[in-house]
Amino acid sequence: MASPDGASGVGSSPEETELSITLTLRMLMHGKEIGSIIGKKGETVKRIREQSSARITISEGSCPERITTITGSTDAVFRAVSMIAFKLEEDLGAGNDGTAVGRAPVTLRLVIPASQCGSLIGKAGTKIREIRESTGAQVQVAGDLLPNSTERAVTVSGVPDTIIQCVRQICAVILESPPKGATIPYHPGLSLGTILLSANQVRG
Repeated sequence: MASPDGASGVGSSPEETELSITLTLRMLMHGKEIGSIIGKKGETVKRIREQSSARITISEGSCPERITTITGSTDAVFRAVSMIAFKLEEDLGAGNDGTAVGRAPVTLRLVIPASQCGSLIGKAGTKIREIRESTGAQVQVAGDLLPNSTERAVTVSGVPDTIIQCVRQICAVILESPPKGATIPYHPGLSLGTILLSANQVRG
């Protein structure tokens, strides 16, 4: 029997259903990394948006850290993460004199609600150990919350291929265990106090 929208159950395999989920991934980046991803006149980020079909926003502000938010289907988000990881590797791997210095490890810092970090670590650290072993990437979950938020930083480092596998597995865990309670998102720079903020508002 056809379903109301006319699709007779086609395309409802678990994999396809998973791809239709909207995923939002937040990453904490330093100025240099942000510069790398934005590119000259924003060309790099524009290309990543077009090729991954993910929505990518980068928080404003003059603080050394910014939040990059990637939203889209799981597939689009992974494509964007993959392009970002390769771009960072390319810029890191080129030494000061422009010659490649081998594959430098790339580090991505994901920002994840603390209530989901327990599932990511697993009982006695079993889940995070399994992710490390199966992907070959280094994964560290920060013990402390990020300032003025209920989120923690999860640092993933390795070569882009291992990072991408690792991010996929982290996202699978996050999608299975939604955050509990309200999440207070981390905003870099807010911990510097309101003086700076009010000074910025006066200028702006």
